[in-house]
Amino acid sequence: MTNDLQLTPLLFLLLLGLSLIQTSDAGGIAIYWGQGGNEGTLIQTCATGRYKYVNIAFLNKFGSGRKQEINLANHCNPAFNRCRVVSNGIRYCQRRGVKSSSRPLGDAILDGIDFAIELGSKKYWNSLAQYLKAYSKPGRNVYLSAAPQCPFPDRFLGAALNTGNINRLISSWNRWTNSMKAGKLLLGLPAAPQAAGSEYVPPNVLTSRILPIIKRSSKYGGVMFWSKYYDNRTGYI
Repeated sequence: MTNDLQLTPLLFLLLLGLSLIQTSDAGGIAIYWGQGGNEGTLIQTCATGRYKYVNIAFLNKFGSGRKQEINLANHCNPAFNRCRVVSNGIRYCQRRGVKSSSRPLGDAILDGIDFAIELGSKKYWNSLAQYLKAYSKPGRNVYLSAAPQCPFPDRFLGAALNTGNINRLISSWNRWTNSMKAGKLLLGLPAAPQAAGSEYVPPNVLTSRILPIIKRSSKYGGVMFWSKYYDNRTGYI
């Protein structure tokens, strides 16, 4: 199997929990970390107390006998120092009850794996997910997630206030929550207009016109943002 696993900030995302650890009905916030040199350390990210999940982005090469590679921008280079600073961060986050997902770094064991499938073949991902689920140790849940995409058509920022756009978003949410066998669904959003190019939803629209509706679903698990780097600059969360 040959695939490149890579997150893109270009589309509005939904995070689908295929085998998700228990979450509260109130939901939680997930954040992507690892692609901004000025976004702070992993320890600093978890120390804020804002996030229930931190997705470490991203593992960008694996399969077909190739050496696995993880790209963490300017945080560290796994090829030279095995990113011990990130391993320490993972353990710190886990002590605070924050779940981390990506691949193991050093001797740190992550809580789950997030699939952001943007490139390569679409074959065999279900087989890989089932294998990883079966591989989890008794008494320890490994959560798996994937990201089906739903464009939010706000080519111009003001269009985010368009009722038709919001209704289409809600329609997609209802269709997925009613048809997918998943523990919880998280609504994914760019944390700044620059984070997506389009598909940005202003915070006041999210809190007043979207969250009150989608939170009625028993599958609502929270909100996911790309990324910590952009959230630092906008204060969206």
